[in-house]
Amino acid sequence: MTKLFKPNVTVESMNRQSERTAIDHLGITVTEVGDDFVRATMRVDERTCQPTRILHGGISVTLAETLASLAANALIDRSKALCVGQEINANHLRRAPEGTTVTGTARPFHIGAHSQVWGVEICNEAGQRVCVSRVTMAVVRLPEAG
Repeated sequence: MTKLFKPNVTVESMNRQSERTAIDHLGITVTEVGDDFVRATMRVDERTCQPTRILHGGISVTLAETLASLAANALIDRSKALCVGQEINANHLRRAPEGTTVTGTARPFHIGAHSQVWGVEICNEAGQRVCVSRVTMAVVRLPEAG
């Protein structure tokens, strides 16, 4: 298998760039950068649950877009372009109760010059799918300096 990410793309570098953002506020922590995937965990707690004390569906979508965005931006030359979310869909398959931890894993379906498409699976502690999502990232060229 070909490695997708450069050696300088690490768990530590992804978590460092997420400090003092919504990612940090929600407790999303990157736990693994594999050859072709990025994985993160998130606790279902007062920051991430809905009034019925289960994982809020919008927060599942936030986790999915976070993973796709971190992974997509790790593949491009950030001095020339930026990847931003363009479209996302999600199917919520089962509840994740407060007090549990969910794990999201993002893998690419397509990596192109103008767009990337990522699949994200979010699973509960038993490894059962809680949510599946498809995220389209636009690759936006930055204006040339000077």
